[in-house]
Amino acid sequence: MDAINDFILTAASSPWMLLVMFAVAAIDAVFPPVPSETVLVAGAAAAMASGDVAIVPALCLVAALGAALGDNLAYALGRKLGSRRFAWMERPKVAAAFAHARTALNRNGAALIIGARYIPVGRVAVNMSAGALGYPWRRFLPVSIVAGITWAAYGAAIGLIAGSWVKDQPLVAAVLGVVIAMIVGIAVDRLAAHRRRRAERSALPVLSPPAEPALSSTAADS
Repeated sequence: MDAINDFILTAASSPWMLLVMFAVAAIDAVFPPVPSETVLVAGAAAAMASGDVAIVPALCLVAALGAALGDNLAYALGRKLGSRRFAWMERPKVAAAFAHARTALNRNGAALIIGARYIPVGRVAVNMSAGALGYPWRRFLPVSIVAGITWAAYGAAIGLIAGSWVKDQPLVAAVLGVVIAMIVGIAVDRLAAHRRRRAERSALPVLSPPAEPALSSTAADS
C-alpha cells in the first residue's frame, strides 16, 4: 500500500500530470470514454490527501483549457460533419440527445452548453449540434470557456473534499473522490433525462376528442 501511495504522490506532483490532464480533457470532449473527470478528481484528491495542494490550481487551469479546446473541436466537427454522419449518432440515446439539443439551443443556448459540460455524452451532442445547426461561434467560444472553468472547479472541489476526509492515504482519497464524482454524475444524468422526457411530453400535441354527431331535428323531436 505504501508503495502505491508513493507512486500516486509522485504522479500527482509530476509536470506530466498536467500534460495528461490537458490531453484527456480535450479528447474527452469529442470521445466520451476517455475519463477526464476521473483524472481531475483523482489528481486533486491525491494532492489534498498528501498536503501538496499547490498543483491543484494548475491542474484546474489545464483541465479548463483542455475542456474548452475539446468543446470547440466538437463544435467545429459538428459544423463540418453535421449530426448524422456516423452510425453511432443514430443510436436511440444519442439521437434523442441531438433532438433535445436542437430544440433547447434555440431557447437557451448558453445554459444548455454549460450544463451539458457535466454530462459526457450530452456535451458531445450539444456541442456538435451547436456547430451543425449554425449556433454563432462568437457566442459559443466564451460560453465554452465558462463551461470549462466551472467544470474544472467542480471536479477539483470533489477531489479536495475527498482528500480532506482521508489524510495521508492518496490512493483511498482518489478512489473515494472518483466514487463521489460517479454518484454525482449519475444523479445529474438522471435529472437531465427526466427534464428531457418532461419537455418531450409537453411538446406532444393534445388530441381533442372526436365531436359527437349532431342530432337531426327529427331525431331530436322524438
